[in-house]
Amino acid sequence: MTETQPPSPLNPGVSVSLLGTGPMGAPIARNLIDGGVSLTLWNRTLHKAEAIQGGTVAARPTDAAADVVLTVLPDLPQVEALLDGDDGLLAGWARAGVVEPVLVIHGTVSPTAVAAFAADCKSRYGVVVIDAPLSGGTIGAEQGRLSIMAGGPQGVVQWLTPLFELYSSTVMWFGEAGAGAIVKACNQIVVAATVTALSESMALAKASGLDLQNVQAILKGGLANSEVLQQKGGRWITGDFDGGGSAKNQLKDLRFITEAAADAGLTLPVANTLKSAFETMVTDGLGDLDHTGIYLSITSNRAKEPS
Repeated sequence: MTETQPPSPLNPGVSVSLLGTGPMGAPIARNLIDGGVSLTLWNRTLHKAEAIQGGTVAARPTDAAADVVLTVLPDLPQVEALLDGDDGLLAGWARAGVVEPVLVIHGTVSPTAVAAFAADCKSRYGVVVIDAPLSGGTIGAEQGRLSIMAGGPQGVVQWLTPLFELYSSTVMWFGEAGAGAIVKACNQIVVAATVTALSESMALAKASGLDLQNVQAILKGGLANSEVLQQKGGRWITGDFDGGGSAKNQLKDLRFITEAAADAGLTLPVANTLKSAFETMVTDGLGDLDHTGIYLSITSNRAKEPS
């Protein structure tokens, strides 16, 4: 971005695209379109982008090289892969004459890696990278009440905020690129711990012959209540752990957390224990399930214990 403040990102003269129309990206895209944004969409599996009404589907990333590019992808390597080649964003920005594009990374990525990536993009290509992970899950995305924790140039984050507010209820700047990912790491410690604690609670209740719905009603009435329980409590009752935020992604986040902790000179015993638990779950072949499926790993391990 230049020193002259450009028009609002909601201005029709500012082009916006979203790359990655998966479980989080699709509802974000719908909220943007409902908010009046003329949105270009790209997804590796094209039909998922085509299923979103009101957007313009790009066949290649280069065709989605807008002034503001929002990426909702699992990890940083998937974002990096969009840049180079004739089909990449860099070629598209050059053809479109976009001198200083803004690239927003909404995925949960390594704080160290995204800081280095942002510095490299700025120095080599003039691309401003905003590290902006999300919290709130698919329900938050659908309801437009995500939380965005942002790192990068503060003025750029402020400029983007009206756009972010079309799918988020909280937008907060924390510092330079990498700061947003650190906040997301803090968030994910609590999420992973809560998911695992609730799974252990439900496993104990089930093994004791209790009605899980009634147990959850008690938990929801006291300090044990949480957004995880409100959104996902039904999974333990029905035993349906398909879809949702995968255990593989939870493990990826926990690895980033331990990396960030090591950089800060910290040992986090709970995070390390959680990482081991989710490594077991993934090794057991359950990695594609929702992270609440750690319940299955817990109950399976119980069954294997000697009497």
